[in-house]
Amino acid sequence: MGRTIDTADAAAQTAWMDTLPNGTGKRVLVLAGNPNVGKSTLFNRLTGMRQHTGNWPGKTVSGAWGECRIGGAEWILVDTPGAYSLAALSAEEAVTRDFLCFGGADAAVVVCDASALERNLNFALQIAELAKRVILCVNLMDEAEKKNIRLDLAGLSRALGMPVVGMSARSGQGVQALLREVARCMQEEIPSPRRFFAGEAIEQCLAPEEAALRQLLGAGLDAHWAALRLAEGETSLLTAAARRAGAADAEGEVFRLYRCLQTKLEKAGFCREDVREEIQRRRYAHIGQLSQKYIHRGEDAGARRQLRADRLLTGRLIGIPVMILLLIGVFYLTIAAANVPSAYLAKALFWVQDAWYALFQRLGVPWWIADPLILGVYRTLAWVVSVMLPPMAIFFPLFTLLEDLGYLPRAALNLDYPFWKCHACGKQALSMCACQKGTPPAACSCGRGIY
Repeated sequence: MGRTIDTADAAAQTAWMDTLPNGTGKRVLVLAGNPNVGKSTLFNRLTGMRQHTGNWPGKTVSGAWGECRIGGAEWILVDTPGAYSLAALSAEEAVTRDFLCFGGADAAVVVCDASALERNLNFALQIAELAKRVILCVNLMDEAEKKNIRLDLAGLSRALGMPVVGMSARSGQGVQALLREVARCMQEEIPSPRRFFAGEAIEQCLAPEEAALRQLLGAGLDAHWAALRLAEGETSLLTAAARRAGAADAEGEVFRLYRCLQTKLEKAGFCREDVREEIQRRRYAHIGQLSQKYIHRGEDAGARRQLRADRLLTGRLIGIPVMILLLIGVFYLTIAAANVPSAYLAKALFWVQDAWYALFQRLGVPWWIADPLILGVYRTLAWVVSVMLPPMAIFFPLFTLLEDLGYLPRAALNLDYPFWKCHACGKQALSMCACQKGTPPAACSCGRGIY
């Protein structure tokens, strides 16, 4: 039994949680993680469903739930969309964050890619600051082994203060170990929330508002995590949490706390962007220390080739010129090469138009039928197809080729800093290049600086 819920509508991003069968007394386990780490594969294996999810501009963002058996008890398993942070400036991040905050999950499993664990740990640490019972599921261990990457999972578990389980969801290896950890964490005493240290100066500013938020929100959200969100200006989330806690003037009280906190931070020399940057800097510094201790990379020819490609394509001197030349080449091929097939296609389609119009005349079809159908509908369709189809048939395969070769992430990295200076993200450049008319660029979710 299970269900997929369409959450493309912004109003449905929290309403879909009401469709879960919470009144049955079953415990709720939520799966979270970055895109393309095997979350849905694990979800399908545990529930027997055939859930498919995606994260790109124009793709419907969905949440799905199913039922599974863990430790002799029935559980509701929730598969949230892939996300990079809990900042929630994109639809999939909003769905994931809102469920972690308000969905009533008893435990959370954060699925990570073993071959790119450093990148995935950023999101895992954010969830660990919010949720009380967290299990880190290091998936794709077989892929990490192929890349000669060795992980000290026991040491990582001690350092993070949470269970860490290695797994390969496609083959089923490690799935039972994960279920045992989920059952065990429910039988033990709830651990204390993992406290993130944002620096002495920021923590001193947060202390009074943290105490006030603890009274305002009750047990709904961790007060320290909420204070950090308040420092970053996420007042709408805290207002919703205060309303759920039954606060009389939730919006006014949250705004008052926000103004007081911002005043103290400004006196201490921090603006809102500085707070976000400091939090990210400290989190990534912690991830770097964990990586040095518990992630060991052996000699790998593929990794060496990728490193050489990184130095060439993202280098300070030639990274931008190479990117400009490649993009110019793609657009030139799209425009110039499309002229020839466009001309042949137009010639063929308009030959069909003339043939149909002559046939209608021979059959004596009235002009008020023939002209709208042939010279109106068909001619418009022929122009659109002959003009649009050849460029699309060239541009999108070329962009797909660049993506498969691994160049597009490097181009996003090249543009990340100048876009970040504009309170945006390098990934938005690719959205602007590739998205269709009317499709907004994807919101930044890289987890660094301005989200």
